[in-house]
Amino acid sequence: MAIVTQSTSQISPAMERMYHQSNLLGEWKGNWAGNNQAVSFKVVNIRGARAQVEYTHNGRTERGFGQVDGATISFGSVSIGTKDGKGAALVFSAGGGKASAYLKKQAPPADDNRLIGSWGGYSADNGKSASFRVLSINGKEALVSVTTDGITRQGTGMVYKNVIMFGQAQIATDDGKNGKIIYQVGSKFYTVGVTKYPPAGSSSSVDKTA
Repeated sequence: MAIVTQSTSQISPAMERMYHQSNLLGEWKGNWAGNNQAVSFKVVNIRGARAQVEYTHNGRTERGFGQVDGATISFGSVSIGTKDGKGAALVFSAGGGKASAYLKKQAPPADDNRLIGSWGGYSADNGKSASFRVLSINGKEALVSVTTDGITRQGTGMVYKNVIMFGQAQIATDDGKNGKIIYQVGSKFYTVGVTKYPPAGSSSSVDKTA
Protein backbone atom coordinates (compact mmCIF):
# COMPACT_ATOMS: atom_id res chain seq x y z
CA MET A 1 0.00 0.00 0.00
CA ALA A 2 1.42 3.36 -1.01
CA ILE A 3 2.18 5.82 1.77
CA VAL A 4 1.72 9.40 0.63
CA THR A 5 3.23 12.27 2.59
CA GLN A 6 0.94 15.14 3.48
CA SER A 7 2.63 17.50 1.04
CA THR A 8 2.22 15.11 -1.88
CA SER A 9 -0.66 15.47 -4.34
CA GLN A 10 -2.35 12.81 -6.42
CA ILE A 11 -3.85 14.41 -9.50
CA SER A 12 -4.89 12.00 -12.21
CA PRO A 13 -3.34 12.67 -15.63
CA ALA A 14 -6.81 12.82 -17.21
CA MET A 15 -8.04 15.48 -14.78
CA GLU A 16 -4.82 17.46 -15.19
CA ARG A 17 -5.15 17.49 -18.98
CA MET A 18 -8.80 18.52 -18.83
CA TYR A 19 -8.89 20.98 -15.93
CA HIS A 20 -5.23 21.76 -15.02
CA GLN A 21 -6.03 21.04 -11.39
CA SER A 22 -2.42 21.63 -10.34
CA ASN A 23 -3.16 25.34 -10.96
CA LEU A 24 -5.27 25.26 -7.78
CA LEU A 25 -2.38 24.13 -5.58
CA GLY A 26 -0.80 26.79 -3.41
CA GLU A 27 -1.74 29.77 -1.28
CA TRP A 28 -4.17 32.43 -2.48
CA LYS A 29 -4.66 35.86 -0.89
CA GLY A 30 -6.98 38.77 -1.56
CA ASN A 31 -9.84 40.86 -0.21
CA TRP A 32 -13.62 40.54 -0.16
CA ALA A 33 -15.42 42.87 -2.53
CA GLY A 34 -17.44 45.41 -0.59
CA ASN A 35 -15.84 45.40 2.88
CA ASN A 36 -12.25 44.87 1.62
CA GLN A 37 -11.46 42.46 4.47
CA ALA A 38 -8.50 40.15 3.94
CA VAL A 39 -9.18 36.54 3.02
CA SER A 40 -6.93 33.65 2.02
CA PHE A 41 -7.38 30.09 0.80
CA LYS A 42 -4.61 27.50 0.72
CA VAL A 43 -4.79 24.24 -1.25
CA VAL A 44 -2.28 21.89 0.37
CA ASN A 45 -2.89 18.91 -1.89
CA ILE A 46 -5.43 17.27 -4.17
CA ARG A 47 -6.15 13.55 -3.93
CA GLY A 48 -8.75 12.53 -6.46
CA ALA A 49 -12.00 14.30 -5.56
CA ARG A 50 -10.72 15.59 -2.20
CA ALA A 51 -8.49 18.55 -1.46
CA GLN A 52 -6.79 19.39 1.81
CA VAL A 53 -7.38 23.10 2.39
CA GLU A 54 -6.98 26.00 4.81
CA TYR A 55 -9.49 28.87 4.70
CA THR A 56 -8.59 32.04 6.63
CA HIS A 57 -11.16 34.80 7.17
CA ASN A 58 -12.05 37.23 9.96
CA GLY A 59 -8.74 36.42 11.63
CA ARG A 60 -9.37 32.69 12.00
CA THR A 61 -8.36 29.65 10.00
CA GLU A 62 -10.51 26.65 9.14
CA ARG A 63 -8.75 23.47 8.05
CA GLY A 64 -10.25 20.41 6.44
CA PHE A 65 -11.08 18.68 3.17
CA GLY A 66 -12.90 20.26 0.26
CA GLN A 67 -14.68 18.67 -2.68
CA VAL A 68 -12.94 18.90 -6.07
CA ASP A 69 -15.17 19.32 -9.11
CA GLY A 70 -13.23 20.00 -12.29
CA ALA A 71 -11.34 23.27 -11.80
CA THR A 72 -13.29 24.21 -8.66
CA ILE A 73 -12.92 23.33 -4.97
CA SER A 74 -15.85 23.70 -2.56
CA PHE A 75 -15.25 23.90 1.19
CA GLY A 76 -18.23 24.53 3.43
CA SER A 77 -19.90 27.75 2.27
CA VAL A 78 -17.09 28.84 -0.06
CA SER A 79 -15.82 27.72 -3.44
CA ILE A 80 -12.71 28.69 -5.38
CA GLY A 81 -11.83 28.36 -9.03
CA THR A 82 -9.02 29.47 -11.34
CA LYS A 83 -8.41 29.43 -15.06
CA ASP A 84 -4.80 30.52 -15.32
CA GLY A 85 -3.27 29.54 -11.96
CA LYS A 86 -2.50 33.21 -11.20
CA GLY A 87 -5.85 34.70 -10.20
CA ALA A 88 -8.82 32.97 -8.59
CA ALA A 89 -12.44 33.77 -7.76
CA LEU A 90 -13.63 32.93 -4.24
CA VAL A 91 -17.39 32.87 -3.70
CA PHE A 92 -19.22 32.69 -0.35
CA SER A 93 -22.86 31.64 -0.23
CA ALA A 94 -24.83 30.80 2.92
CA GLY A 95 -28.20 31.65 4.42
CA GLY A 96 -29.14 33.85 1.49
CA GLY A 97 -25.98 35.91 1.84
CA LYS A 98 -23.40 36.07 -0.90
CA ALA A 99 -19.93 37.58 -1.24
CA SER A 100 -17.04 37.30 -3.66
CA ALA A 101 -13.31 37.97 -3.63
CA TYR A 102 -10.50 38.05 -6.16
CA LEU A 103 -7.39 36.22 -4.95
CA LYS A 104 -3.85 36.13 -6.28
CA LYS A 105 -1.55 33.12 -6.14
CA GLN A 106 1.35 33.64 -3.75
CA ALA A 107 4.83 32.64 -4.94
CA PRO A 108 5.93 29.33 -3.35
CA PRO A 109 9.25 29.12 -1.51
CA ALA A 110 12.17 28.79 -3.89
CA ASP A 111 13.05 25.25 -2.86
CA ASP A 112 12.27 23.40 -6.08
CA ASN A 113 15.95 23.53 -7.08
CA ARG A 114 16.48 20.72 -4.56
CA LEU A 115 14.81 18.41 -7.05
CA ILE A 116 17.31 19.02 -9.86
CA GLY A 117 19.56 15.99 -10.37
CA SER A 118 19.34 12.22 -10.70
CA TRP A 119 17.42 10.11 -8.20
CA GLY A 120 17.17 6.35 -7.84
CA GLY A 121 16.28 3.62 -5.40
CA TYR A 122 14.81 0.19 -4.67
CA SER A 123 11.98 -0.88 -2.38
CA ALA A 124 12.35 -4.22 -0.65
CA ASP A 125 8.67 -4.02 0.35
CA ASN A 126 7.31 -4.26 -3.19
CA GLY A 127 10.41 -5.31 -5.15
CA LYS A 128 10.23 -2.22 -7.34
CA SER A 129 13.06 0.04 -8.48
CA ALA A 130 12.67 3.47 -10.00
CA SER A 131 14.71 6.45 -11.13
CA PHE A 132 13.79 10.07 -11.75
CA ARG A 133 16.09 12.51 -13.50
CA VAL A 134 15.28 16.22 -13.28
CA LEU A 135 17.24 18.03 -15.98
CA SER A 136 15.94 21.56 -15.43
CA ILE A 137 13.14 23.53 -13.79
CA ASN A 138 11.56 26.62 -15.32
CA GLY A 139 8.77 28.02 -13.19
CA LYS A 140 6.10 25.35 -12.85
CA GLU A 141 7.58 23.10 -15.53
CA ALA A 142 10.42 20.59 -15.26
CA LEU A 143 12.23 18.66 -17.98
CA VAL A 144 12.40 15.08 -16.68
CA SER A 145 13.23 11.48 -17.51
CA VAL A 146 11.50 8.76 -15.49
CA THR A 147 12.19 5.02 -15.44
CA THR A 148 9.70 2.64 -13.80
CA ASP A 149 9.33 -1.10 -14.41
CA GLY A 150 12.14 -0.89 -16.97
CA ILE A 151 10.33 1.68 -19.12
CA THR A 152 11.80 5.17 -19.58
CA ARG A 153 9.63 8.16 -20.36
CA GLN A 154 10.78 11.72 -21.04
CA GLY A 155 8.90 14.97 -21.13
CA THR A 156 7.72 17.96 -19.13
CA GLY A 157 6.43 17.57 -15.59
CA MET A 158 4.48 19.94 -13.34
CA VAL A 159 6.29 21.48 -10.35
CA TYR A 160 4.76 22.45 -7.03
CA LYS A 161 7.17 23.23 -4.18
CA ASN A 162 8.95 19.93 -3.41
CA VAL A 163 6.93 17.78 -5.81
CA ILE A 164 7.18 17.06 -9.55
CA MET A 165 4.30 15.25 -11.26
CA PHE A 166 4.86 13.60 -14.62
CA GLY A 167 2.30 11.31 -16.19
CA GLN A 168 1.44 8.66 -13.61
CA ALA A 169 4.61 9.20 -11.58
CA GLN A 170 5.75 11.83 -9.12
CA ILE A 171 8.75 12.56 -6.94
CA ALA A 172 8.92 14.48 -3.69
CA THR A 173 11.80 15.48 -1.40
CA ASP A 174 12.00 17.42 1.84
CA ASP A 175 15.77 17.79 2.21
CA GLY A 176 17.11 17.55 -1.34
CA LYS A 177 18.96 14.33 -0.50
CA ASN A 178 16.28 11.71 0.09
CA GLY A 179 12.86 11.42 -1.47
CA LYS A 180 10.06 9.19 -2.68
CA ILE A 181 8.88 8.20 -6.12
CA ILE A 182 5.22 7.23 -6.31
CA TYR A 183 3.89 5.78 -9.53
CA GLN A 184 0.70 4.15 -10.69
CA VAL A 185 0.22 0.96 -12.69
CA GLY A 186 -3.44 0.28 -13.39
CA SER A 187 -5.24 0.87 -10.10
CA LYS A 188 -2.18 0.21 -7.91
CA PHE A 189 0.27 2.73 -6.48
CA TYR A 190 3.90 1.86 -5.75
CA THR A 191 6.25 3.83 -3.52
CA VAL A 192 10.04 3.67 -3.87
CA GLY A 193 12.40 5.50 -1.53
CA VAL A 194 15.16 7.21 -3.50
CA THR A 195 18.35 9.16 -2.90
CA LYS A 196 20.00 11.79 -5.04
CA TYR A 197 23.13 10.65 -6.87
CA PRO A 198 26.29 12.77 -6.51
CA PRO A 199 26.92 15.08 -9.48
CA ALA A 200 29.00 13.56 -12.26
CA GLY A 201 32.67 14.23 -11.77
CA SER A 202 32.29 15.08 -8.10
CA SER A 203 35.69 14.65 -6.50
CA SER A 204 34.17 14.18 -3.06
CA SER A 205 32.07 11.20 -4.09
CA VAL A 206 34.98 8.77 -4.40
CA ASP A 207 37.54 7.96 -1.72
CA LYS A 208 40.48 6.10 -3.23
CA THR A 209 42.50 5.74 -0.02
CA ALA A 210 43.10 2.17 1.07
